[in-house]
Amino acid sequence: MGIKRFRPYTPSRRFMTVSDFSEITKKEPEKSLLEPKKSTGGRNNLGRVTVRFRGGGHKKFYRIIDFRREKFGVPAVVKSIEYDPNRTARIALLVYRDGEKRYIIAPHGLKVGDEVVSGPGSEIKVGNAVPLKEIPEGVPIHNIELVPGRGAKLVRSAGSSAVILSKEGKYAHVQLPSGEVRLIDQNSLATIGQVSNIDHENIVIGKAGRKRWMGKRPHVRGIVMNPVDHPLGGGEGRSKSGRPPCSPWGLVDGKKTRKKHKPSNRFIIKPRRKK
Repeated sequence: MGIKRFRPYTPSRRFMTVSDFSEITKKEPEKSLLEPKKSTGGRNNLGRVTVRFRGGGHKKFYRIIDFRREKFGVPAVVKSIEYDPNRTARIALLVYRDGEKRYIIAPHGLKVGDEVVSGPGSEIKVGNAVPLKEIPEGVPIHNIELVPGRGAKLVRSAGSSAVILSKEGKYAHVQLPSGEVRLIDQNSLATIGQVSNIDHENIVIGKAGRKRWMGKRPHVRGIVMNPVDHPLGGGEGRSKSGRPPCSPWGLVDGKKTRKKHKPSNRFIIKPRRKK
């Protein structure tokens, strides 16, 4: 795993970097674990744009990932480490003793031939899915369930990991990558280790066209639009005419969008943003 740089034969190549994909062991995905993925271009069922600046991009299949890890006590061997165009992390193809194949988010350090297992009583080893109550404090974890049995929701992106600070009663105090400390049920499963592809944060896109390959269209500032398109548009030269920053629909930017009295607030011990 590393970063590949280029000789600057064009201006965009000068700073562009890509992953060297050295950890990838198989190019073609497992066909039985693929699903079609339709590109919406940011449009809803009526054909209206509901999310701006999306569209184009390369076609891709969705890889079915096992976020539940509910095959307790059944060992599985890592068959391959693969690229997934739908996420920043690498994925690992597991083959269980009964012949079933499943994809999981690959942790950093997991190699082909390694054996992993999930469920209570599993060894504290990279790739194993273990309930929080059995994981010692300070051990890096990822793929954390918010509700036992519903599948992993937290800490799934490249290079991320969380850590258990303490355990109290029914809940464990888990510090997430954002710095937020949250109460999570001790029966929830978490996978041991840090998420793979830790160099992802160091990749430089390098040119606008590469963003288009990802299905991301140019993000246009309101101030350069016409008055008919945005409240900040128009004027001679660069003009805001004293209006506060806002969205095209006049809503003030920077407003907190989380509900003030959201029921899950009681599980947040320390917010990710200091008050």
